[in-house]
This record gives sequence, structure tokens and C-alpha cells, in this order.
Amino acid sequence: MEYLNFKVDFDNPMIINGIQAAAILILGWLLTRLAIRLFRPAMTRRLSRHHRVIAERLIFWGLMGLFVVSALNQLGFNLGILLGAAGVLTVAIGFASQTSAANVISGLFVIGEGSVSVGDVIQVSGITGEVLSIDWLSIKLRTFDNLFVRIPNESFIKSEVTNMSKFPIRRADILIGIAYHEDIGHARNVLLQVADKNPLCLVQPEPAIVMRGFGDSSLDLQLSVWALRANFLAMRNSIQEDIKRAFDDAGIEIPFPHTTLYVGEQTPPMPVEIVDRHGG
Repeated sequence: MEYLNFKVDFDNPMIINGIQAAAILILGWLLTRLAIRLFRPAMTRRLSRHHRVIAERLIFWGLMGLFVVSALNQLGFNLGILLGAAGVLTVAIGFASQTSAANVISGLFVIGEGSVSVGDVIQVSGITGEVLSIDWLSIKLRTFDNLFVRIPNESFIKSEVTNMSKFPIRRADILIGIAYHEDIGHARNVLLQVADKNPLCLVQPEPAIVMRGFGDSSLDLQLSVWALRANFLAMRNSIQEDIKRAFDDAGIEIPFPHTTLYVGEQTPPMPVEIVDRHGG
């Protein structure tokens, strides 16, 4: 039986160049990862999470691009021809994928504008969630019920976006209705005391009470209070419980919607007849 014997000719220039090119790529990958690890503490101190991710990607692909070019040069490729072919290919791909090109350009505008960063909680097109990443083609969100949402950059930049994490404090507007026979001044004092006793409400800006108008069943008031962004939901929930408890202690009625039929003083009351359809 004959066996096939494979023998590597290390005197062959092509094999030597191939080994050297592979060594360049491996060494380049290791050096690139090391460079990112060395620069990461400085970027963490000076850059936001979003800009740090972008900087790491630029460093990785920039350095790896140099090592790839060096490896191709070691293999004997004519870089001028490759760049020309890449230019023609880029134009062809651009015509074939105009939507992707529009998303890339829109992504550059989103990154440059800086209105949204990784980790922010935003609302766009009726969807609320945390920004996981801002990539070349799309923005990835995770909703509060743990759903993954991908929004193309072109659609994102054309939509109205609300960033709930941009500023350190937020205001909560609590709507309260009181009965028409209640004293508005007394209700106002009770609401201000509730805001003053809640540890999550900020002293500055000061709480404010606005008379919203005369509702169908109540006098409508609005209590506006401020809280730190991290405490906003906890404050909004706790202060509504405090208002209900304080109104009960103060004997202030929070009416439920009801309708009164009134046809004038000279008109006799409208007769009301109760009919038992079951004959009981």
C-alpha cells in the first residue's frame, strides 16, 4: 500500500510569505486588543459609554486595517489595483444598497449630534426602551418588558425622539380632583405638606400647584414636583399614595365621576321609575 507523503517546502517564497502574512495578522490582532485594553481606563474616565464603544471600534478596525494591508503587501498583492477594485466595488454596492447607505449616513448624524447615548431611556415612534447600541445601520433598544427592538437609523432620525435620561432631574405632574364644596386653599396646603414630607421630592425647584380648571365632577388641581432621575418612578408612586392618605386624614373628598340632571327651578322633578324585569 502506498501512502501519500506531504512535504512542506520551506524554501518556496510563496509559503514563506504566507506564513509571514499569517504571523502579521495574528500579531496585529493581539497588539490591537492590547492597545484597546491599555486605552480603556483613560477612555472610561473621559468619554461616555456610547463614545467609548465607538472609540474602541475605530481603534480596532483602524489598527487591524493597517496590519491587513501589511499582510497583503507581504503576499505580493498590488495595493494600487486592490484600491481601484475596492473603489469600483464600493460604487456598485452604493447603487445596489441605497437604503443601507442612507442608514449609514443617518447613523453618522445620530452619533455626531450626541442627543442619544448607550444606556439612555428613550421613546421613539411609541416605543420606550433602553438604548443597547448605536450601530452603522440601526439603533437597538430593550423595552421594559424585555423585548429587543431594532430601529433603522434613517427612520430614527426622521422620528420625534424623547430622551428621558438626558437631564439629571425630572418633573412629575400629578393630577388631583377635589369636590366642589372643598376649600381650594386647604387642599393646596395639604398637597404642599405632602411634597415637603416626601424624602424623594426635591426642595429646588420648588413644588408648584396649578389650577387646571372646573371638571365635570371635580375641581382639577395639578401638583408638580421634581425628583432625581434615578428616583423618579419611586417618587411618582409614593407621592400618590401619600396624597390619598393625607386627603383621607384631612377629610378632603376626591369625587368619582357622576352626572346630575337639572332642568331648572320651575320644572318639576323628572319622574324615576324602577322596573323589575324579572317580575320579583
